[in-house]
Amino acid sequence: MYLLKKYLFLILSLFTFDLFADTSLQIITTTGMIGDLVKNVVQGRAKVEVLMGSGTDPHLYQPSRYDLVALSKADIIFFNGLHLEGKLSKILLSMDQAERRSVAVVEKAQEKIADQFILTRDGYDPHLWMDVSAWLVVLSVIEDVLWARDPINREFYRNNAQRYREKLVKLDQYAKDVLSSIPERQRILITAHDAFGYLSRAYGIKVRAIQGMSTESEASLYQIEKLVRFIVDQKVSAIFVESSVSQKNVRALIEGARAKGHNIAIGGELFSDAMGSEGTYEGTYIGMIDHNLTTIARALGGKAPAKGFSGILSLK
Repeated sequence: MYLLKKYLFLILSLFTFDLFADTSLQIITTTGMIGDLVKNVVQGRAKVEVLMGSGTDPHLYQPSRYDLVALSKADIIFFNGLHLEGKLSKILLSMDQAERRSVAVVEKAQEKIADQFILTRDGYDPHLWMDVSAWLVVLSVIEDVLWARDPINREFYRNNAQRYREKLVKLDQYAKDVLSSIPERQRILITAHDAFGYLSRAYGIKVRAIQGMSTESEASLYQIEKLVRFIVDQKVSAIFVESSVSQKNVRALIEGARAKGHNIAIGGELFSDAMGSEGTYEGTYIGMIDHNLTTIARALGGKAPAKGFSGILSLK
């Protein structure tokens, strides 16, 4: 009798474990920008982990042993593509070829809006999230993948994606409004590296950067001197640092301009390749873009509400 009870208990335990086992999708994203899109669509019905946190430069990212283990266990891996993830890109591409679990969401978007991608001498610009209207296409890519992998929750994902899409459409209009309020001759954005090309094209603001699209490339003395001359000639009033890039070259520009009799201020810190701290408004895609737009507009003489698009921004 004792043995019978013991076996019945074991069988019941196994049954209960299977009944309550977590069957939700395990999703990993490389960047916070992609992760935030996914989280807004799944709304807790899948587990989402972001590899690259606040202040992380994806161009220089070195995957840890933990990352590799996590990637091997994930049901879906969403990454940017177009070489944004640096050395991690080769691993992700090999996993895609072998198991078809990883999705380069920006490259997939390129299949739909190829004419909207910026081609440079270094290849296609991967920083698509700087154009909110283009980032909407990436949202659709993610939605399609989730539909295919988790059809039971299809309607739930569709409704969530639509609500989030409506917010992004309003954010896109906010971007047009506040950046167009900058006087035209002052509509010049100087940054540490070339991550704002899509913002430039979408919202009509000139962009000049010290480094190229990837922070792996070092700025030469000639590039810095050339940009100093541009700043002095155009009488640029503000230059911007980035949260995930060293300020060294920006400081060199300020000193170079000062040596030529032109004082230029730091207009603020922008989020380029990474969002703000987790748990903050700036740690969401909308908050990140709102911060950038509002900071740029106010520093360059435009009109933007002090608390930004959502009325909850806290600029220093």
